[in-house]
Amino acid sequence: MNSPCPEFDVFLRACPSRPTLEHVTGRWGILALGGLSKGPLRFNELRRRVDGVSEKMLSQTLHALERDGLVHREAQPTNPPRVDYSLTPLGQETAERLVALIELVQGRMPEVIEAQRRYDEARGGR
Repeated sequence: MNSPCPEFDVFLRACPSRPTLEHVTGRWGILALGGLSKGPLRFNELRRRVDGVSEKMLSQTLHALERDGLVHREAQPTNPPRVDYSLTPLGQETAERLVALIELVQGRMPEVIEAQRRYDEARGGR
């Protein structure tokens, strides 16, 4: 795979794009970006949307995605404080591609489940 910028090659160990790719494609990153793809959400709204993520993990994920320029955090000076999360233009472009992947996988789950069944059956029902 050729990178548009020769100094960035994710297949090289020292490439600085690797951590960002991990943030985006990790379990919680892909779900957080997908969850924000329809519009801004408050922290707890996003946490409810991404079922199973702990407060700590979602917070860490959002901080990493914000640092990478994919998520925008806006704190409102209200009592109690209100914090909204939204996607930046780069985050929106990234989320569109991730949502397409999510939809592909979801739509093909019957085939995946059948493949898993055949695999397990061939290996003695593991």
